Amino acid sequence: MTDATLPPPEPGERIELDDEAAVLAEAATAVEAAAETVDMEPLDSPRRLLLVHAHPDDETIGTGATMALYAAQGALVTLVTCTLGEEGEVLVPGLAHLASDQDDALGQHRIGELAAACEALRVTDHRFLGGPGRWRDSGMMGTPQNDRPECFWQADLDEAVRDLVAIVREVRPQVVVTYDSNGGYGHPDHVQAHRVTVAAFDAAGDPSYAPELGETWQAAKLYWTAFPNSVLQAGIDHLKASGETNFFGADSADDLPFGVPDEQVTTEVDAGDHLDAKTAAMRAHKTQIEVDGPFFALSNNVGQRAFGTEYYTLARGDRGPSDGPLGREVDLFAGIDHT
Repeated sequence: MTDATLPPPEPGERIELDDEAAVLAEAATAVEAAAETVDMEPLDSPRRLLLVHAHPDDETIGTGATMALYAAQGALVTLVTCTLGEEGEVLVPGLAHLASDQDDALGQHRIGELAAACEALRVTDHRFLGGPGRWRDSGMMGTPQNDRPECFWQADLDEAVRDLVAIVREVRPQVVVTYDSNGGYGHPDHVQAHRVTVAAFDAAGDPSYAPELGETWQAAKLYWTAFPNSVLQAGIDHLKASGETNFFGADSADDLPFGVPDEQVTTEVDAGDHLDAKTAAMRAHKTQIEVDGPFFALSNNVGQRAFGTEYYTLARGDRGPSDGPLGREVDLFAGIDHT
């Protein structure tokens, strides 16, 4: 089942929907309907992938093509999102009132955006950690929002780990994906997602840990998402050559907080055939991603290598065959026996 649904109206309540809201509501309904019509147990799928992300849109930016690829191949793709992204910047002027310093309704709106993105990626198994709204977006590091008791940065780790262990033991993934110890770029919710996922990865396979949460399960591999510096630099160079100067204000990949040295990258997944699905999912996150912003400019200039190929660092587990041109794995399930 998916949590990516909007709450039902009160009896007799009439809800006015603009065109955008209608599309999001329809997508949310479609995701829920797809989940309800598939009567399968996790082990019915020989390949099972679990991704843990901090906010709606993180899943699409870093791993959307990968998710679409494996979903299309029939793998069970489960997305766990830790917050509703309440503190995100609203990029749509007509929706500015949703911001946390105004109506504080952005999180609920982003549930619909995430439903639309999941629909585009063909991902029907989505859950919010602890349930929708259990933990609030913590804002950027060093801001007052970090101190709110309900924010994810302040989450009780034991509670969050238990919630994720329950999902791991239910889904029984061979592969788990999240961020590195810096959360990719230092956002507190990304860092916390890393901490919770690593602890749950180990605890799920420990027979002494919370046996009431179900039969133990030890995933075979744990990956961090990664953006190789060389790929980021190629994107910046292409943008400059085309006359575009705005790529997060950076002239060099070394100026960006989310790049990693190429030698740290162990795995690259070529999902170029699913770039359209990723682009559609990015467009679904309308309040967060500008259609004419640097991501779309990068996609237009660099093409499938920029966004159709996604990169990872193997943190736990045995490395599979290195079939890629740079001696990297080309499949997150490489080396795993699916029988």
